[in-house]
Amino acid sequence: MAEYIYPAPGSAGAVTLTLKASGDTTGLVVPSLQDVTVNNANDVFTWTQLDQGSKLQIATTATNSLSMNIVLDQDTFFGVTTADEAAKTSGIFGLSKDKTLVTFDLTMGPESDGATGKTLSGSAYITGLAPTVSADSPVWVSPITLTVSGDYTVA
Repeated sequence: MAEYIYPAPGSAGAVTLTLKASGDTTGLVVPSLQDVTVNNANDVFTWTQLDQGSKLQIATTATNSLSMNIVLDQDTFFGVTTADEAAKTSGIFGLSKDKTLVTFDLTMGPESDGATGKTLSGSAYITGLAPTVSADSPVWVSPITLTVSGDYTVA
């Protein structure tokens, strides 16, 4: 039987995202994740040859990113002064505004048999913040994208 990744809604801590700036020990755990999308888009080089009836292709470098929506928390978004923890002090907005390269760990949740699931890690820049509020959503929410610099690490 397959062991599915199983981040069931309502399971506390099933999916977690932690951001760390250089020198951080514990980092900033991003609360209130609504959804997460892991992107790995390989570019493809395409060419034609006179002796072929179809185009030929080969995969090249990938563009990697994590995109998600979060409910905004005052301290997490704008930061709160914490000794020796730059990510917590800057907050998500400050890390994005200052173009800080962060490391991230995305724990994808346990497997369906209860075993510990995988964690994706890497280095990224925070982009795509666009906080909104409306009558139908009376709390501030924002998309957030982690544009990955380099490859993912899976552990």
